Amino acid sequence: MTIRAATPADWPAIWPFLRDIVAAGDTYTWPRDISEADARDMWLKQPPGRTVVAVDADGTVLGTAETHPNQGGPGSHIANAGFMVDPRHARRGVGRALGEHVIAQARTDGYRAIQYNAVVATNHRAVALWKSLGFETVGTVPEGFLHAELGYVDLLVMYRRL
Repeated sequence: MTIRAATPADWPAIWPFLRDIVAAGDTYTWPRDISEADARDMWLKQPPGRTVVAVDADGTVLGTAETHPNQGGPGSHIANAGFMVDPRHARRGVGRALGEHVIAQARTDGYRAIQYNAVVATNHRAVALWKSLGFETVGTVPEGFLHAELGYVDLLVMYRRL
């Protein structure tokens, strides 16, 4: 697996699984019926943000991540990021590889920490992954997410100093 900067040519491979993940309504705070144009604008970041893809040896996009400042101005030294792994390639270490890449890149880019503002508490695989990569839960938003099947569930704020 290789992780490289995403290009506009990668979007047709990203969109189908991004659309399905968002539409499922169990992990992302985006509108479940987001348009392709809006999703593309939100995912393919402009500097200082970055978007990367994880690809296998034949160039198949396995997953993607985007990184950007969590806040503007005096809060811009803390990174934020989002991750999507194509479900057809789950449980192959793609999420972990993307997470490790984002941590290293954020450090190189001069961020002092990474904060995830909205990790759905019932997304147990993501919560476990972030904890294994050194993130801690620093806050909980009670019933902050309307899960498509479970109703209102908590959102976690997770943080890792770099």
